[in-house]
Amino acid sequence: MKIAVIGTGYVGLVTGVALSEIGHVVTCIDVDPSKVEKLSKGIPTIYEPGLEELIKKNISLGHLHFTSEHQNGLPDADVVYIAVGTPQRTDGAANLDYVEHAALDIAANIKQDIIVVIKSTVPVGTNFHIKNLINKNTKNGIRVKIASNPEFLREGSAVKDTFHGDRIVIGAEDAETAEVLAQINEPFNTPIVKTDISSAEMIKYSSNAFLATKISFINEIANLCESMGANVEEVAKGMGLDHRIGPDFLKAGIGYGGSCFPKDTNALIQLAGNANHEFNLLKSVIEVNNNQQVLLLDKIMNRFGDIQGKYVAVLGLAFKPNTDDLRESPALVMIPKLVELGASVVAFDPIAVSNAKKQLVSDKISYTEDLQTAIKDADFAVIITDWPEVKQVNLSIYKTLMKEPVLFDGRNCYDLNVAKQVAIEYYSVGRPDQTPELIG
Repeated sequence: MKIAVIGTGYVGLVTGVALSEIGHVVTCIDVDPSKVEKLSKGIPTIYEPGLEELIKKNISLGHLHFTSEHQNGLPDADVVYIAVGTPQRTDGAANLDYVEHAALDIAANIKQDIIVVIKSTVPVGTNFHIKNLINKNTKNGIRVKIASNPEFLREGSAVKDTFHGDRIVIGAEDAETAEVLAQINEPFNTPIVKTDISSAEMIKYSSNAFLATKISFINEIANLCESMGANVEEVAKGMGLDHRIGPDFLKAGIGYGGSCFPKDTNALIQLAGNANHEFNLLKSVIEVNNNQQVLLLDKIMNRFGDIQGKYVAVLGLAFKPNTDDLRESPALVMIPKLVELGASVVAFDPIAVSNAKKQLVSDKISYTEDLQTAIKDADFAVIITDWPEVKQVNLSIYKTLMKEPVLFDGRNCYDLNVAKQVAIEYYSVGRPDQTPELIG
């Protein structure tokens, strides 16, 4: 099929590239000419493992095209995907401005009946709103069918998730539209769930809210473990063996971040409020996560009392490994607080440094893509992101290079027994601390 994808962020770019990989002819449209120029040369504008190779391959095959002009991608399309951002408004609701702009661009440029598929995460009812907006602004005789096809991609493994997903959700207003989308996605060989549009919209929000709840739950258990002398990793292992619970998303740490969980949990609370439902559980999930992001700061202050003039190595800036995305990363909370308390920070990340420099600007912050450079002569180190470069390091380098081998680990990267053998001062989440008294 001839498919147009409006938006080349994480969702739009991965969607367009994946659809071209399974044989469709895809034109990705973005209003930013500089992004289009890079993508047309096979240069990805986001960091995502495996994406660059697929872009170059499908450009060379003639399956994948990029343009900043809607009139170049929409008139001949059989199906149009909307995959633009829905950022959070100040009240927590989803901002639909970009989705509505995309709808008007579709209305102005289509020349035949088409199916419009909304990939963007949108509140229940948005699909029908967008359908009406397009139909009101199209030329006489042209009609649009609408469908919801939410994405369930994880940044850092989005390509893998696309080709090895758990399910593809299709919410359509009629069986014929649902079948067209099923045929488009059939080559992915992934189970397809067909449902109504409102349910498809709700599935996306509900899934992310549940996963966020699971993370906040295990983090609360971790905090309780610290108070009672238990080890959260052992607790999580015992819980996860119960098939009703499962092991995924039971890793304690300093909270979730990224483009989806924070935004979608807030949006679902707003949706619930609009329906006169008080979503108290989800409000608590968000409160727990906000507190968890500064958990290490309390540990630091309990250990040092005063960090004025201290030199701190912050290891990791992205909200998770294998991405350069800093959205809602604990680093954006932690680093300004460290600076505010008088510390100088050198921040390490193998991928996200250039993005961080745009958001964290201070003469007290410097950056490096080399871990050993970051920790050299540091008074203490803080682990924010569990990059392989961090997890696989020999712990002895902390003792060799740091002024004092004091480590605050927000991702439980290291085995407690190894930390004990190396005799570094080690504070993690939900596990016994390796304090100076224990080291001897």
